[in-house]
Amino acid sequence: MIAPAFLDTPLYRCEALEPDLGCAVSIKLETANPVRSFKGRGTEIVAGLLAENGPRAAVCASAGNLGQALAWSGRARGLDVTVVASRSAPAVKLDRIRALDARLELVDGDFDMARERAVAIARHDGIRLVEDSLDIETCEGAATIALELLGSAPALGSAPALGSAPASGSAPFYEVSPSADSAPPFDTVLIALGGGALATGVGHVLKTFAPEVEVICVQPSGAPAMTRSWHQRRVVTTESTDTIADGVAGRRPIPDVLDDLLLVADDAVLVEEASIVAGMRMLLDGAGLVVEPSAALGIAAIREDRDRFAGRHVVTIVCGSNVDVDAYHRWTRRS
Repeated sequence: MIAPAFLDTPLYRCEALEPDLGCAVSIKLETANPVRSFKGRGTEIVAGLLAENGPRAAVCASAGNLGQALAWSGRARGLDVTVVASRSAPAVKLDRIRALDARLELVDGDFDMARERAVAIARHDGIRLVEDSLDIETCEGAATIALELLGSAPALGSAPALGSAPASGSAPFYEVSPSADSAPPFDTVLIALGGGALATGVGHVLKTFAPEVEVICVQPSGAPAMTRSWHQRRVVTTESTDTIADGVAGRRPIPDVLDDLLLVADDAVLVEEASIVAGMRMLLDGAGLVVEPSAALGIAAIREDRDRFAGRHVVTIVCGSNVDVDAYHRWTRRS
């Protein structure tokens, strides 16, 4: 059900980054697609199921990337899509949502305020509420990244296709078989942690088929709610966020998502804003990549704790590149 444009994304070792980071670094590049983020993998499943089984309308709250992806997937299937976002979201993301023919409603406040409004719209209009990380389809979409990391996709065999409409209206499911190959060449995967779909989806596959690989989630110190929740093993909320990494700036973790994260993550760490900016600049200089702040969290984590990663082979998932050009230039000049 996932359009080929979102699948089989590049995975390559980036030796130019390694002298400064002190470890082997491979990049899983999730930006070379129509919405410039990994979110399309999940929205393709959501929109595909809605097109088959209805309702043919959906609403989501978004910091920008999910809304853009749902708008793209919904337009391709003739769905009516409403996106609720903060007025402070990057203009480049909001403009792209409009260009994809979605209805865009802006709210004063942050992502969590947008989520409250999306819930109200779904109830009033009787349409599908798409909740990133809580809806299993968004996690399954992210999980296909890990299948590609492990080379497990060819082993799907005769199992149901990802997102296949099941009998009796239950949730979609898929099965995989471990790859016959030896252990993967990498030993660590660094994952940007926001709502949790990327971390739980990728983490589930890795812990099922390559439990020796360490799964480390990374979050900005200015938006630490999910990381604090992981360490305390209970939901911890914050009053506000203060980070340039808008894509992961939530204040209120979803309890069910935290439960999943506790099963699949080996660690969750916080990084400083200066390290995020430096990571963006390193990806520009060393890999020729213009990325949004959330996509640089993995590089920031290595930079802040070189001793921990010394001698390892680390994969970092570069998860998005929807960034305001003027802001990007300000940040990277600062580094």
